[in-house]
Amino acid sequence: MEDSKPLMSGKPSRRVIGALGLAALLSACSTSPLGRNQLAFYSDDELAQMGEQSFAQYEQELPTVSGAQATYVQCVAKAITAEVPASAGISEWEVKVFKDDTANAFALPGGYIGVNTGLLDVATNQDQLAAVIGHEVGHVLAHHANERVSTQAATQSGLSILQTVAGLEGAGGEQVMGLLGAGAQYGVILPFSRQQESEADLVGLDLMADAGFDPSASLQLWQNMSANSQGEPPAWMSTHPSNSQRMEGLRSRLDEAQPRYEQAKAEGKRPSCKV
Repeated sequence: MEDSKPLMSGKPSRRVIGALGLAALLSACSTSPLGRNQLAFYSDDELAQMGEQSFAQYEQELPTVSGAQATYVQCVAKAITAEVPASAGISEWEVKVFKDDTANAFALPGGYIGVNTGLLDVATNQDQLAAVIGHEVGHVLAHHANERVSTQAATQSGLSILQTVAGLEGAGGEQVMGLLGAGAQYGVILPFSRQQESEADLVGLDLMADAGFDPSASLQLWQNMSANSQGEPPAWMSTHPSNSQRMEGLRSRLDEAQPRYEQAKAEGKRPSCKV
């Protein structure tokens, strides 16, 4: 009788490498607030540390603003973050206004919110500002930062596994991998980002309504954004939906958000934030 071949040699087979990579991806799945499956490789503590480091870097690069503008933004942010569930694990939020003409804002894991002064020229009242801050906090609640870095890590790992499995080596292989990398960028990473942006719009709309801000103001905000923009890239090449796509999605959610707004007002939630 001949000796049977060993089940595995010292070097893992390409099929085994691919299977292990797939198993790792499947074991890192979670669910967003709207029921969408997500990748989540990192712990809350790791994400909070990333958020703290990113916020500190932003503080080093841009001057902060105090006075009436800071008080106004903090008033809106405080009303929004009061609606964040305790399960999010964020007890306090640090809110700062940065001197920058770009109409931008952000929220980071760990409880950090930044608003550029340029946004206050576009979001012209408390309800419109609440739409932006609600959207940014929505990213945090939906664990989008985790999903983004996890998706990027998975994409890089997936390409590496594919290169090993397919034996794509040498100059010809590098060219093929370059094309695959472009396909991953436009076929995986950017569409996920657009999906996250749309999801944050809806989560943020609920947050602002629950805080007592008029959710219909979100539509005027994006009309202002559209008027302020200098042209948009094609939707399929952008990390954000087009302004018209955003307004369509928000409009479809107003039937749910409006009763929440009315309920908040009935409960005495009537923010009065002014510059």
